[in-house]
Amino acid sequence: MPSEITMTVDERRKYLLIMRPRYETADRAERGRLLDEMAQVTTLHRKSLLRLLAGELTRQPRGRERARTYQAPVTAALRVIAESFDYLCPERLTPNLGWMARQLVKHGELTLSDAVLAQLETISVSTVQRRLAQIRQDERRLPQKGPERANQVLREVPMTRIAWDIPEPGHFETDLVHHCGRAASGEYVHTLQMLDVATGWSERMAVLGRGYLVIQAAFRRGLARLPFAVREIHPDNGSEFFNQHLVRFWGAVASGVTLSRSRPYQKNDNRKVEQKNSSLVRAYLGFQRLDSGVQTLALNELYDQMWLYYNLFQPVMRLAEKTLVVHAADDRPHVQRRYDTAQTPFDRVCATQAIAPACRDKLARLRAATNPRQLRRDIYDRLERLWTLPGATAGVVEDVHVLLPAIAQPAPALL
Repeated sequence: MPSEITMTVDERRKYLLIMRPRYETADRAERGRLLDEMAQVTTLHRKSLLRLLAGELTRQPRGRERARTYQAPVTAALRVIAESFDYLCPERLTPNLGWMARQLVKHGELTLSDAVLAQLETISVSTVQRRLAQIRQDERRLPQKGPERANQVLREVPMTRIAWDIPEPGHFETDLVHHCGRAASGEYVHTLQMLDVATGWSERMAVLGRGYLVIQAAFRRGLARLPFAVREIHPDNGSEFFNQHLVRFWGAVASGVTLSRSRPYQKNDNRKVEQKNSSLVRAYLGFQRLDSGVQTLALNELYDQMWLYYNLFQPVMRLAEKTLVVHAADDRPHVQRRYDTAQTPFDRVCATQAIAPACRDKLARLRAATNPRQLRRDIYDRLERLWTLPGATAGVVEDVHVLLPAIAQPAPALL
């Protein structure tokens, strides 16, 4: 009785190589029993087993390449027939090649000889699968216009990293934080964060979606309340930052701004803003979903209060020195870091020539008139109110154009 598991040719030969010494040393009765056993294991006839045992069991390489059974006319016909069937899978296509070929010949779409038609009716599914794979490789693909344009913009922007000891303000690491919850479906709120490497000055703007209109409005909001000029914008490689619209925006609104980008998959190129994403965004909002216009506006009001609190009242330390030292204990080099005295971002900006005296005096008066403890209570009160606001209504699409004026303009007191 044949075995339920079929052995491959190589497996049969390996098995017979093991069995042949036993067969050659056995007597006549034992040889008969061994042949019965080998026939049951290999599913081969006894005569086939005798021929194999008497010959060379090691498989020899083919002397010359076997000629193709199905030539170019069959492949050309398959190309036309597969397209006519709208590229069915080989299992569905192969049994129907014959009648479709005759149908196409009848309507003048194909010219086939009787020999090619006969081959189309006998070709196997596996052969059709291989030929279709070759056909797909040969076909011209439609141009991917959107990604090409985005890649052209990226190719024009240098990959670099803002130096940790850069002295002048205005070099901003930029990132987008998603507030989608567990499912990144539909439109939801994002936080656009900008962090100045030299001073620690930070800007946060909430937007609904990430189209170029709302990203532009968010940048306008940040630029409107910055007390010093922007010299460089340094985001990751996301298309929300690098597209023709944003490039035109930076050329028209803030001429002289340098655009640079991080290396792909190197999050540490934006290490400072990534850190603030954790401490100034996720620490407050967590990973909950925000997806309505009213939540977007309320979050921007919260960020206005945080702008005042973190830029004027929260001291930050800046890396002042990095030294490579070798410890005697393990003889391995380590980077030793030293930080300067903690100062607020506002004080750091005032220590440079980047801020105008009138703007400096205005911010100084604003800080003097602000109760930081009450400001902190206001921040947490606004945060509690944010979670009471309704999210998006299923089936209702919000018009982001209505939100653009409010997104682009910060609170008057902060201008």
